[in-house]
Amino acid sequence: MSGRMRRRGVLGALALPALAWTAPSRSAPQTITVVASFSILHDMVASVCGSRATVRSLVGPNSDAHNYQGRPSDAQAIATAALLVSNGLGFEPWLPRLMDAVGFKARPVVASTGVEPLMRSGVPDPHCWQDVANARRYVANIVEGLKAVDAANADHYASGAAAYDRKLAALDAWIRSEIASVPPGQRRAITDHDAFGYFARAYGVEFLALRGRVPESEPPAKRIAELIAELRTHKVRALFFENMSNPALIEQIARDAGAIVGPELYSDALSAPNSPAATYEAMMRHNVTALVAGMKRN
Repeated sequence: MSGRMRRRGVLGALALPALAWTAPSRSAPQTITVVASFSILHDMVASVCGSRATVRSLVGPNSDAHNYQGRPSDAQAIATAALLVSNGLGFEPWLPRLMDAVGFKARPVVASTGVEPLMRSGVPDPHCWQDVANARRYVANIVEGLKAVDAANADHYASGAAAYDRKLAALDAWIRSEIASVPPGQRRAITDHDAFGYFARAYGVEFLALRGRVPESEPPAKRIAELIAELRTHKVRALFFENMSNPALIEQIARDAGAIVGPELYSDALSAPNSPAATYEAMMRHNVTALVAGMKRN
């Protein structure tokens, strides 16, 4: 073999590993950045996106989105996002101001679009996700937004949304089966704030709340007396506090009425990772299991 041929063989051998190393960087999928307003939406978006997007939640687990105060890091996240997913219906009153402050010009998605809202004193109840049928509408809105800003990965998002929707359909059927195991006359529970209206409408459970739709610092004494009377009259034993609230008042009411406080429920926020309600599906399963056990004591 000539010296020239030997040199070509060496150069070829060096070139092959270089090609093998550079090819993945050219074919690796590009990711977009999506910002979700709070933890439940974050989980829904991440379930659809998979590895095709980086998803950030402005309001994290165990945090109250009603009274949240935006931070400079939130403004930066919104300013650089390809997609911003919010709940709407007044759930995030601070968000429009934050969007205006950064001159947000990317695509917004209001997840509750198309949901028939419950009206309370002329104001829409924003807690639509407590009915799984509404959560499925959320996912449909989210996937359309993703496809609009990242058409190259539209099939991936459609596939992820379809798989997630099947899980939600199974979840809805499971909830109905679990609630059906409670006699109709016992389907009543007391909660810390009025966040379960859509659950009540969808699944036939009556909820009595200590506070209104937005958690308040202290309910009036008249409301506390009304709940204690309701507990004694209807022999309600299912009392629950929520992960964002102080259980002290619910525990006091339970003592006064001879009732039992059940496990904490998750209404407006998921739990931390590796906790009982770290995903939307886990949250709903945890809540239903706790509610059914409590209502069967009524």
